[in-house]
Amino acid sequence: MTPWLPFPIVSLSLCALWLLLNQTLDPANLLFGAALGIAVPLLTRRLQPFGYPRLRAPLTILRLIGMASVEIIRSSFNVCRIILFRDHASVNAQFIRVPLTLRDPYGLAMLSCLINMTPGTVWVEIFPEQHELSLHVFDLHDRQWWVDTIKGRYERPLIKIFESEDDHANPS
Repeated sequence: MTPWLPFPIVSLSLCALWLLLNQTLDPANLLFGAALGIAVPLLTRRLQPFGYPRLRAPLTILRLIGMASVEIIRSSFNVCRIILFRDHASVNAQFIRVPLTLRDPYGLAMLSCLINMTPGTVWVEIFPEQHELSLHVFDLHDRQWWVDTIKGRYERPLIKIFESEDDHANPS
């Protein structure tokens, strides 16, 4: 990492993406891809008020992606089945609150993305004073199942990925 190349992997990825999109390796596109790879990270540095996240546990990241993909597909079929075949009056749409242990802003952002990508659930609001998340569930049958699912399947891996052991040894 240098002042001109603060995130070399991001820079290399942007250059490679530019070359893939243009499907050429001519000098003009190589030069523009390199300029893009250098300029974008430099220009977007100030958009990261907390700095860039330090990701831990790469195997946990892969497991989380796989589990979330399966959950998204499963939920898609369930929501389709409810919309197409159930009486709309019998759908039990509810708001619930889920207590959170996760404090890292990037971890919370990732949790929000995972919840909102899953059909039938929407992250509504976070209550920082109580460390709770307000969640809308399209067809709620068991409130505790949702709390356990969010905490076990999503929050626990995100804590391993984004937070260190010290963050939970001395909670603020």
